[in-house]
Amino acid sequence: MNIPIIDEVVEQLKVMPQNLQWQVLEFVRALVNAEVRGTPGQQLLRFAGSIPPDDLQLMRAAIEQDCERVDVDEW
Repeated sequence: MNIPIIDEVVEQLKVMPQNLQWQVLEFVRALVNAEVRGTPGQQLLRFAGSIPPDDLQLMRAAIEQDCERVDVDEW
């Protein structure tokens, strides 16, 4: 299936009721106007390798120990 995305979206819109088409249009407009936030990955590369391996191992152990555990009295 080698259909360009725009063509596929148009085909899907053709079979949708008009109220859903309006929702899609509103969503697309919101995406176009959405502000891109964050820092480009290229700018973060200077930090690569800055955490000592021993600290990474401690972090990994803490994550593995505490992930998927639920404290029902926490909330």
